[in-house]
Amino acid sequence: MAGRIPQDFINDLLERVDIAEVIGARLELKRAGREFKALCPFHNEKTPSFHVIPDKGFYHCFGCGANGTALSFLLEQERMPFQEAISYLAGLAGVEVPQEAEAAPRDERRGKLYDIVDRADRWFRQQLVQHPLRATAVDYLRRRGVDGQAAKTFGIGFAPPGRQGLLEALGTDDAQRKLMLEAGLIGQAEDGGFYDRFRDRIIFPIRDQRGRPIAFGGRILGDGQPKYLNSPESPLFHKGRELYGFWECRNAVRDPERVLLVEGYMDVVGLAQGGVPEACASLGTAATRDHLDKLFRLAPEVVFCFDGDAAGLRAAWKAARTALEVLEDGRGLRLLFLPAGEDPDTLIRKEGAEAFRKRIASATPFSEYLFNELGRELDLGSLDGRARLAHLARPMLERIPGRLVKTLMMRRLAELAQMPVEDLERIYANPAAGASAAAGPQPYSDPGEQERLPARPRGERRRIRLSREDIATALLLRRTDFAFEVAAPDLDRLTVLEAAGDRQGLRLLRALVAQLHAQPELHASVLISAWLGTPEHDRLRQLLTGGGLPARELAEGERARLQFQEIIAMLLAEAASQRQRQLMAKIRAREASDEEHAEYFALKRAAAGVGSAAKPSPPA
Repeated sequence: MAGRIPQDFINDLLERVDIAEVIGARLELKRAGREFKALCPFHNEKTPSFHVIPDKGFYHCFGCGANGTALSFLLEQERMPFQEAISYLAGLAGVEVPQEAEAAPRDERRGKLYDIVDRADRWFRQQLVQHPLRATAVDYLRRRGVDGQAAKTFGIGFAPPGRQGLLEALGTDDAQRKLMLEAGLIGQAEDGGFYDRFRDRIIFPIRDQRGRPIAFGGRILGDGQPKYLNSPESPLFHKGRELYGFWECRNAVRDPERVLLVEGYMDVVGLAQGGVPEACASLGTAATRDHLDKLFRLAPEVVFCFDGDAAGLRAAWKAARTALEVLEDGRGLRLLFLPAGEDPDTLIRKEGAEAFRKRIASATPFSEYLFNELGRELDLGSLDGRARLAHLARPMLERIPGRLVKTLMMRRLAELAQMPVEDLERIYANPAAGASAAAGPQPYSDPGEQERLPARPRGERRRIRLSREDIATALLLRRTDFAFEVAAPDLDRLTVLEAAGDRQGLRLLRALVAQLHAQPELHASVLISAWLGTPEHDRLRQLLTGGGLPARELAEGERARLQFQEIIAMLLAEAASQRQRQLMAKIRAREASDEEHAEYFALKRAAAGVGSAAKPSPPA
C-alpha cells in the first residue's frame, strides 16, 4: 500500500469501528453506564482509571492522561505499524483501504453521495408541507396519531405520486442521475430510462451515527405492494448494520437503562411520541450481531418487542439464536410479546407510557425464554425429557461468550434437568467423551466390573447416544438428497472442528455428503457399504435402520429438512467461531499472514450476516 492514506478515509473509518471492540480484544473492559473501564495499559495502577467512551470514539486515562482513538491505541499500545493498523481497522469495518491514486476521487464521490441523499431528504420533507397532494399523507399521519413535533423530530416526509418528481428536482444532468442511482434514490428501467424509487409513500429517513441521512424507508399510502420499501444497499447504507431511530434515540435519552428493538418505523415514532423514546427498529431484516452490538453500546439491556402471533414467535426464536453470540457479561436481554392484534404504536396510544413501561419491566428474561422454548414439547417430568432438554441446550450455551452468563444459565439448566451442575459441566466440557459414546459400545477397563452388569434381555437393542452430527447423518441416510443442502466449501470449513477434538461422527457425515455430491444416485445401503468390516459400518447401519434410536429424535416430512439445515448451520457457526479464535490468536501473536488477516475479517463480516454460501445443485 503506497502513498498517503487520506485523512477523510481515516476519519470515516474511526466512525465505523467500535473502539470498545478494538480495545476489549486486548483489555478486560467493565461497563460503567455508557462507558467502559479497565486498568490502564499505559501505567501501573490497582484501581481502574482508564475509560473507553464508544459514543465519542476515544479513550482517556484519568491517572496518566493517556488518550486517543482506536487507531492511536493500536499504534501506541500494540506498537503496530501505521499501515498495518489502518488495514486491521478497515478489516473490522468491512471496507477497503484506498490506494493513493483512487483515494481522492473515492472520498469526493462519497461526499457527493451524502450531499444527494441530504438534498433528497430535504425535498421529501418539503413535499409534506407544500405538495398539492400532501393531504393524503397528512391524513394518514393524523390517523396514526403522529403530531407535527414527532414528524419534525424524525424528519418524516412525503414522496408524491408520479414516476419522476424527485428525478426532475435533483437529476439535472447525467452526473446527478448517476449519483441518485448509486444512492438508491431512483431505479433504471429496461429501456434505460429512470424513475423515482419512492412514489406515493410516507418517507422515513434512516440516519447514521452522526445524524446524516443515508437511506430511506417508505410506507405505501394506498393498497399497493410492497407495503414497506427500503433503499437498496449502497456505499453509505448497509441494512445489516443500521437501525432506524438509533440517532434519535441516543439524542433523546442519556444513559438509558434499556433500549427496545421493535419491528416498524411507526412503532419507533409512536413510542417516542407516547413517552418511550428509547426504541429502534431493524430495517426489514432479522436482527444481526452488528445491530445488537450497536444497541448494547447504547444501553446494558436490550428488550426485543414482538407481536404475539405465529410470525412474531418465529422472529423471536431467530433473534434469540443471534443474540446468543453477543451475550457478554454485563449485558441483559429480555423478550416482550404483545397481545394479539396489537403493536407498540397502537398499544402505547391505548394504555399510555406508564402501563407500557410496566410491560417492559415484566418482559421475559432471555434465559427463561430459551429454556421454555427448548422444553415446550418435552415432558420434563420424565428422565428422557430432561436429558433431551440438556442435549438441545448444549449447542446454544456453547455459543455464549460471557463466562458469568454461561455459568448461571448452566446452573439453571442443571436445576431443570435435576442433575448436579458439576456433572453437566463435565459432560459439556468433554465432547470427546460424548463422541466416543456416540461411536458405539466401548470396552470396560475392569472385566470384573463388566461381568457384574445385568444381562441385556434377548432381542433388546442397545439404545445409542446421538450427537448433532449423528442426527444429521441419520436424516441424510433417509433422505440422500439432503446432501445438496451443504455446499462443498462448507464441508472444508467443518474440518477445523475435527482438528479440535475427536469428532468421528462429523468425519462420517462429511464423507457421506462428499460421496453423494459425486454420486447423487447412490442408495443409502450402497453408500454405507464402503465401511464394511469397520466399526463405522455398524454405526451407520444403526443410524439407517433406526435400531436403538431414541424416540422423537428425528423429525419427519419437511420438518426433517429443516432439522438437517439447522444442524448444519450450528456446526458451521461452531466451526467459524473456532476458526476465528485460531486466527485471532495468530493475529495477537503477530504470526498471521495477509491471507489469514483477510480470512479473519471475512469470518467476522459473515457473522454479522453479510453474504452466504451457495448450495450445490444435484446433477441433472
